[in-house]
Amino acid sequence: MKVIKTSIPEVMVIETDIYSDERGYFRETHHDLRYATNCIESSFVQDNLSYSKKDVLRGLHFQQESPQGKLITPIQGRIFDVAVDVRPDSQTFGQWVGIELSDNNRKQLYIPEGFAHGFCVLSDEAYVHYKCTARYNPGDEMGLKWDDPTLGIVWPVAQPIISQKDKQNMDFKSYMHKIGAT
Repeated sequence: MKVIKTSIPEVMVIETDIYSDERGYFRETHHDLRYATNCIESSFVQDNLSYSKKDVLRGLHFQQESPQGKLITPIQGRIFDVAVDVRPDSQTFGQWVGIELSDNNRKQLYIPEGFAHGFCVLSDEAYVHYKCTARYNPGDEMGLKWDDPTLGIVWPVAQPIISQKDKQNMDFKSYMHKIGAT
């Protein structure tokens, strides 16, 4: 297993070991001690699986009071995965990291608590598995606009398909005002 720190050091790309033969392959997608040795000491309490079609963009979602760390693993397909630092006391507050993940490159992305998360689908379809460090709390869910010019995320889709709910997400300046970070 290889761990690569991104421009936001707490967000890490994980390249897992693959054991292949004529039958296919075996891949360990999480091992608490091995991940802890590599500075990913999270207790996961909920697993999620999403299915999306090409050009679907989900996000940017986060929970303010009970933040969720996430370990993102594409099971099938190709996505562009994004983490935005929403921790007001962080030196990287408002910065984002984006990386392509796929079943072919077999990379994972670890996003710690305090980050908004979103992804868009680059393949015809994608199944994405993610482990979470806190349970989903619909009353605590917040969202940022995917195309907020303050964030300046460069998404690799021209015309993304967005849910009605995500179209209502706030811009980053409104979030800053809401938390008193302006």
